[in-house]
Amino acid sequence: MRALPAAVVVTAIVLPLSAAARPVVPAPPPARLAPATAATLAGTYAAHRANAEEASRMAAAHGDDRRAAADRALAAPGRQLLAFDGRGSGRAVEVLGDLARADRVAVLVPGSDTSLDTYGRFRATATALYDRLVHEAPPGTGVAVVAWLGYETPGTVSTAVLTPDRADEAAPELRELIRQLPLITGPGSHVALLCHSYGSVVCARAASGPAVDDIVLIGSPGTGAKDVTALRTTARVWAARGEDDWIADVPHARAELLGVTVGFGTDPVSPQFGARVFAAGDGGHGDYFRPGSVSLANLARIVLGEQAEVSRA
Repeated sequence: MRALPAAVVVTAIVLPLSAAARPVVPAPPPARLAPATAATLAGTYAAHRANAEEASRMAAAHGDDRRAAADRALAAPGRQLLAFDGRGSGRAVEVLGDLARADRVAVLVPGSDTSLDTYGRFRATATALYDRLVHEAPPGTGVAVVAWLGYETPGTVSTAVLTPDRADEAAPELRELIRQLPLITGPGSHVALLCHSYGSVVCARAASGPAVDDIVLIGSPGTGAKDVTALRTTARVWAARGEDDWIADVPHARAELLGVTVGFGTDPVSPQFGARVFAAGDGGHGDYFRPGSVSLANLARIVLGEQAEVSRA
């Protein structure tokens, strides 16, 4: 059964597949705010919650109960939104923890099929990581997780997932988030990018921007770079793949077809790539943040700067 997803991907190269277009759901434009600082963070969160509440009302009036519920959840008291845009597939950047006092910050970048409609699933991964960080952090160490749905992700079964186009569009937004984080946390915080699946292509495109301490590629189809050196980053680069992850069966190739780049090249867990490969246990493509898993334990250790404690594959 592991070969099935790979066959679907290969088929998509030869016979383009596309899902039926989702009906347009009305939503207000995003709140226009100055970049957040520690002093303005509460106001930023409140403004985006208000925008999400209005988006929920508009979606409900349009008859889209699923989107209305997703927006309403993001508008709930206590939700900490650095950004929100209910238009189209949607964007949301949410903080778990006290970002202004965080010594260690993890930024999660999701892969395909992540949108406002499926945001709850993505947030669950962020919550699992945050809970683990809180449990494992040394006394006095502040932690925060930023769930960054800052781009239009491709569909898993689509031609878009085979090209870097969506990643090229997303990378400037991710670089800008990283650039702005010190305005909130102060310059001494450590930042780790945790990049799942197609999200690893996004992180690779953003890697040469503002400095981060660690870049972690999990369940990656490749990054478009032949090796770590080609990422042009000063960060430590890590990679892992679960034993039952179907992404292992996707060809790690890169080619130009009719002027379009298809595929992402070198396997990030291969010796040729040169990343620090760590153990991810026996999980599948969606299991890297499963509570109690080997992969989640290692991800938390990387975020907390406990490199010597990370178990290697």
